[in-house]
Amino acid sequence: MKLAIGSDHAGFELKEAIKAYLDEQGQSYQDLGTYSTSSCDYPDFGLAVAEAVASGEYTLGILVCGTGIGMSIVANKVPGIRAALCGDTFSAHASREHNDANILVLGARVVGLGLALDIVRTWLAATPQGGRHAQRREKITAIEHKYGRNNNAARN
Repeated sequence: MKLAIGSDHAGFELKEAIKAYLDEQGQSYQDLGTYSTSSCDYPDFGLAVAEAVASGEYTLGILVCGTGIGMSIVANKVPGIRAALCGDTFSAHASREHNDANILVLGARVVGLGLALDIVRTWLAATPQGGRHAQRREKITAIEHKYGRNNNAARN
């Protein structure tokens, strides 16, 4: 599994802690920025991770900003991305099993370090389920195709 990880300045320190955890676990990843706590624009890094996952270059992604809301909005604009903002382990587990979320989003100002690492651990360990969950994901994909960014009718 190849991971892409990114954050804005508000999520930088939590991203660094997640990277240390991933290193301990022997999990490979690519940090797509930001690389400091200097003020920056979260859409730049949310888009970089979302495009890297959508292209298939990376299997999964992790994004961190202050609340996680902005990164979630940005990532979910990219076709093929199912980004899930999670603040607890139950939601993290369900987002992978039920929704096959391919990007985990965390709010650094919302969850503490211990909980954030538990969420990452839980999310990475979960496996997407088939059956009714796969059928529901297919419906989500159909909506994405109908109203995707290349569909002019969706903008009129």
